[in-house]
Amino acid sequence: MSATNRQIRLAARPVGEVKADDWEHRSEPVEEPGPGCFVGRTRVISLDPAMRGWLDDRPSYLPPVGIGEVMRAGSVIEVTASQHPEYRPGDHVVGTFGVQEYVVSDGKGAVKIDTSLAPPSTYLGALGMPGMTAYFGLLDVGALKDGETVVVSGAAGAVGTMVGQIAKAKGCRVVGIAGGPDKCALLTDELGFDAAIDYRAEDVRKALRREAPDGIDVYFDNVGGDILDAALTRLAMHARVVVCGAISQYNNETPVKGPSNYLTLLVRRARMEGFVVFDYAKQYAKATQEIAAWIGDGRIKVKEHVVRGTVDDFPETLQMLFRGENVGKLVLELA
Repeated sequence: MSATNRQIRLAARPVGEVKADDWEHRSEPVEEPGPGCFVGRTRVISLDPAMRGWLDDRPSYLPPVGIGEVMRAGSVIEVTASQHPEYRPGDHVVGTFGVQEYVVSDGKGAVKIDTSLAPPSTYLGALGMPGMTAYFGLLDVGALKDGETVVVSGAAGAVGTMVGQIAKAKGCRVVGIAGGPDKCALLTDELGFDAAIDYRAEDVRKALRREAPDGIDVYFDNVGGDILDAALTRLAMHARVVVCGAISQYNNETPVKGPSNYLTLLVRRARMEGFVVFDYAKQYAKATQEIAAWIGDGRIKVKEHVVRGTVDDFPETLQMLFRGENVGKLVLELA
């Protein structure tokens, strides 16, 4: 095979914001597939806030990306050559294949998808890790009950848009916190949220008193920091705080800011619990089936932010997440 594989590898551990020289752009020949393997060309790459945590050399739910290694990422590939009995040229496969133009795989961790039912990008979003994160975080960790009040931060992102819509599908009142009038309008006018709070334009604590007068039953946190602190002041009795992420803290060069209002958990007999979606892997099929049904009947609208380019556009595209420029699931679609 004469094709060239463009890759993005980690060149240095970032300090604070990820910089251009933290990455290495490399080209290698594409290998031929050996027995039991296949080769595929990357079609779509997932970009997720969790990627920033994978770059730090510290204990976490996954080992850090090593210096010199291809950047870890979920992606959809199209099989181009195969010596694997279960994969044929033309098949589309989703897996953690990394930021590279071509992939050689033995099929471990790979799942064939049907692109006639949904676009490849949707298998990285609503029917992928963000959708699973929203589903299990809200329904299992958050123990959601019909009619409750749900508040979600980072509400216009890949996970947040799904959390709010799943909560609405379950008959709940939903308040989203997002940055800017356009994102807030999207939440209420298109995605069916009951209310939206623009954290850039108003006092979040006052707005939560207005939009959740009886308190918050489930707070789904994607941002941490001051917004988490504000939400803690509005918890209802026996509330559940779901710790999914803390994007406001990921580029810190100082220690992560913890919540100063945590004693509300004691007063309200509430609980705060973190989770990792991979723990629910055996239940993904059930969640996928239910989410697909909600998409089919219009209760969930898929929101995707597609950037079209090449593998070399990955570093700049990743920064969109931390500048708040994406709406819904951010993906890089390779030309």
